[in-house]
Amino acid sequence: MQESLTVLSAVIPVLGIIVIGLIIRKLDWLSEEADHSLLKVNINLLFPCLILDKALGNAALSNPGNLLLAPAVGFVTVAVGFAIAYFGARFAGLTEPKASRTFAVSVGLYNYGYVPLPLSLMLFTGTETAGVLFVHNVGTELAMWTLGVMIFTGAGVGRSWRKFINAPLIAIVVSLLLNALGAADHLPRALLHGVGWLGQCAIPMSLILIGAVVADHLKEAHADWRWRVIATASVLRLGLLPIGFLLLARYLPASVELKRVIVLEAAMPAAVFPIVMSRHYGGDPATALRVVLGTSVIGMVTIPFWIRFGMKFAGL
Repeated sequence: MQESLTVLSAVIPVLGIIVIGLIIRKLDWLSEEADHSLLKVNINLLFPCLILDKALGNAALSNPGNLLLAPAVGFVTVAVGFAIAYFGARFAGLTEPKASRTFAVSVGLYNYGYVPLPLSLMLFTGTETAGVLFVHNVGTELAMWTLGVMIFTGAGVGRSWRKFINAPLIAIVVSLLLNALGAADHLPRALLHGVGWLGQCAIPMSLILIGAVVADHLKEAHADWRWRVIATASVLRLGLLPIGFLLLARYLPASVELKRVIVLEAAMPAAVFPIVMSRHYGGDPATALRVVLGTSVIGMVTIPFWIRFGMKFAGL
């Protein structure tokens, strides 16, 4: 019961801030013209500060296994998710290529930051698990900006690589270098406090922007919910794919922190960022929205179960 309450206390604020973003878009407090500028600030400033805050001096990041295996797990789990979801699109009744491709990316890409990050900080003592989560997410980002863009557009990976080399990745590399040189403990406290404050803004700002994009496409999705799409996405994302994650968590020769990350990701609903990606890369935002809303609502029930079961199954 306590685990369920902890999970809900992390999930409910996430959904609540998304709703706030939706409301302020409807009130015209946040215009579509402002989205691009705010997104650039978030990706290029706020998220790098969040990564620096959690990764600098993180003892778990001195483990070479975490630095190599964590990104590999992130990439492989997303890639397998894309493949399974792509073939699962036919069971969702999607015949239009644009909708099928969007379904594949939306279902295959799990929520790798907005929900697991607060959960990792609430469920486990210290920031070690959160630090490994950031390194793990290098692999998920690589899969998203290469395989994900390829699926959306049908193009090669050439242009996608430029998206992967971004400010968050640079922040991870800088953190690892400073940790390796032993310089992280000698940085000015005032600087670290400022970085921490900026980092605290990253997730709320992202969620507000996502809520605004949801508001733009909510009418389109509401006109035809396509419950078969939601049901298929939920079965895959919240029922079938978590089994593979938990088998990894149990049998992979990994650190305790990485096993915790795998269990958390096993329980996650679909990531919200494909809603934005589908608009940018010519996908079907309404399909992405159906997948995200459906798995997020049902995930309120399944997330506590998978985390509790997964921790026991993996021997954690």
